[in-house]
Amino acid sequence: MNIQEVLTQKVKDAVLSIYKIELPTVEFQPTRKDFEGDITVVVFPILRFVKGNPAQIGEQIGLYLKENVEEVENFNVVKGFLNIVISDAFYVNFFNSVKDTENYGFVAETADAVMVEYSSPNTNKPLHLGHIRNNLLGYSVAEILKASGKKVYKTQIINDRGIHICKSMLAWKLFGNGETPESTGLKGDKLVGNYYVKFDKEYKVQIADLVAAGTDAKEAEKQAPLLLEAQEMLRKWEAGDEEVVSLWKMMNQWVYSGFEVTYKNLGVDFDSYYYESNTYLLGKDIVDEGLEKGVFYRKEDGSVWIDLSDEGLDEKIVLRADGTAVYMTQDIGTAIQRTKDHPDVNGMVYTVGNEQDYHFNVLFLILKKLGFSWAEQLYHLSYGMVDLPSGKMKSREGTVVDADDLMKDMTATAASISEELGKLDGYTDTEKEELYRVIGLGALKYYILKVDPKKRILFNPEESVEFQGNTGPFIQYTYARIQSILRKSDFDYTAIVKAGDLHEKEKELLKQMQMFPSVVQNAAQSFSPALIANYTYDLVKEFNSFYQNVPILPEEDLQKKIFRVQLSKKVGEIIKSAFALLGIEVPNRM
Repeated sequence: MNIQEVLTQKVKDAVLSIYKIELPTVEFQPTRKDFEGDITVVVFPILRFVKGNPAQIGEQIGLYLKENVEEVENFNVVKGFLNIVISDAFYVNFFNSVKDTENYGFVAETADAVMVEYSSPNTNKPLHLGHIRNNLLGYSVAEILKASGKKVYKTQIINDRGIHICKSMLAWKLFGNGETPESTGLKGDKLVGNYYVKFDKEYKVQIADLVAAGTDAKEAEKQAPLLLEAQEMLRKWEAGDEEVVSLWKMMNQWVYSGFEVTYKNLGVDFDSYYYESNTYLLGKDIVDEGLEKGVFYRKEDGSVWIDLSDEGLDEKIVLRADGTAVYMTQDIGTAIQRTKDHPDVNGMVYTVGNEQDYHFNVLFLILKKLGFSWAEQLYHLSYGMVDLPSGKMKSREGTVVDADDLMKDMTATAASISEELGKLDGYTDTEKEELYRVIGLGALKYYILKVDPKKRILFNPEESVEFQGNTGPFIQYTYARIQSILRKSDFDYTAIVKAGDLHEKEKELLKQMQMFPSVVQNAAQSFSPALIANYTYDLVKEFNSFYQNVPILPEEDLQKKIFRVQLSKKVGEIIKSAFALLGIEVPNRM
């Protein structure tokens, strides 16, 4: 139990004893550095229930706590803030209770299951920088939810059908000369992506030719022979044409194989896959049910709609007049199908960019109106775009930042910086390569995940690999420093240390360590890896301050030396656990 949990009840007891009033909540904050104390009770919210002078109320509560709570050593009141000094013994006892706890801060899995969807790419191009943010966020949120006690299923829906897929297929058929990933040495997703770009290039030439021949520009876009042929190919696919379906299967398989390599290198995984080619007809039966329940209504032309104007939204189509589904219909059907596939799922998280905010507002409202209890537990993990100093990316024009290339570049950047620092004596070439990969990927992941998901990111690769400041490599370096301390500790440091006087820096470090379980829970509730990332940075800053101000191995008092090595070891374990939640590895040496 952390000190905030201990004091919450005791402050309530104090108010009940002194004022005969039951206090519903207590508000805390860390004590400001310029005042004595470890934790501060904010008195002002108590004034809603207890009338009087805030300084006097703080004084009376402080006296009660000092007399009745053994953990409280002293207190002081500054205006409406009650600063409480907690005994060293409390923190030492806390440390002894968790120092050998594996996965400290994590909660055992319960039956409460949630499905997290992320990645969800198109099979006409390779993964790019935007997909990297999506994958890192989805994977990390899934791991954080797991650590908070949820059972988690990781999934994605692959957009493997539609006109954009046919464009790549047609371009390969017309211009590919039968080349394959094997014959070109290219990853399958790269090869297919090249033909998506090729289609766009040839399509623009045809439009220009039609315009030059006197066709209106808008008409030329519709009449270009390539587009008409791609539309015909889509019709054939939907009709089950053997030749088209065979080509579609072959090229999609190239892409899937390419994606798997990228996912493995990025360090993300999935428990299940859904394919739009299997789900695009789902949801139509639900529309019929919704019509019977009065959730939907049919217009004169036969199309089916829902009116959400009472909820501040507008009318939304769920079935076209010709009976074909729209994306919303598919998403309704897919959500329901997932709960059939996993009956224990009681909520879903959709990791999708913020341009789809409106779509998910509508989807969640429809599912609630249809009466699904789990619809109350749906969350859109909406995130901002990732920009580079060079500007926006466009897939059709081939100006995207390829995910594989970016990971290679990050490894190369980590290599050049590490070589400059020159601390890799005695490393084999293989060990160096592995270290560069861990640092480069750690830099990339941390830079993206430390930012609140909703914010747009300007990604600066060089800045992310710096070994100082709020970066992945800085935290990894601290972890490696701790492992070095443990390697040099040539004595038994496993004994339980009894309470003694703590150095101020030891106490600050223990206070920070104590916060980890609640940070994990908060990050799970707010679906924000940024809380984990920035907590870890704060912990590392406290450790480095401790390391610079307090002797560890040179300490002559054996009890103190043992305690400080144990403290260092536990900090290292928390860093490793926290970084695992972000999908980041930590090196033993740097």
